[in-house]
Amino acid sequence: MNIFVDTSSIIMAIASKAFLDYLRHFTNDSETHSEKQFSEIAHQFKELTLKKNQFLVHENQVCPYFCYVESGILQHAIVVDDEEKTTYLALRNSVTSSLNSFLNTIPSRKSIKALVDCQLWVIDLENFQDLLANNQVFHQFYYRLIERQIMLIDDYRIDLLTLSPEERYKKLLATEPKLLQEVPLHYLASFLGISNRHMSRIRKNIG
Repeated sequence: MNIFVDTSSIIMAIASKAFLDYLRHFTNDSETHSEKQFSEIAHQFKELTLKKNQFLVHENQVCPYFCYVESGILQHAIVVDDEEKTTYLALRNSVTSSLNSFLNTIPSRKSIKALVDCQLWVIDLENFQDLLANNQVFHQFYYRLIERQIMLIDDYRIDLLTLSPEERYKKLLATEPKLLQEVPLHYLASFLGISNRHMSRIRKNIG
């Protein structure tokens, strides 16, 4: 059972300090933003705990939330020929959703599952749209977040076409070392498009 925690706006702001720091990372230091806008954002997000193997959304269901991952790992996955394929891994201090499903209230083409116990801050579509329309800080955050994600996705697709499995692993080792520390090997192999056996050989050879 998913557990929501109802708190006052003051406690909410304290509890979601990591999220507010994450939001500030996407705003210009030279810009002056009202703390009221940050407080409004914190007030709209609710705390949600997912235990290991619980789902944020199942494939073919509508994704109910846009969320910030305060702790834990969320696996995005699809099933192809009865085999689960990992398409993305959302780690601590990142935001995630099945975005097309969430924004358009249509069935999700993927599932999102907690690989370990997760502490999340989530917002439903109505409050998300309200913030996007009326909160300058959140609008700027979302625009810059999407801009960054498009660039990362573009790089990832190019890597799949141009880099060998060994090169993809080395790049992951250089850019996302915490993935190798926190995520089980078979999920990483699926994410990189490498078989488990090949992944084991690569790790053995590279160390």
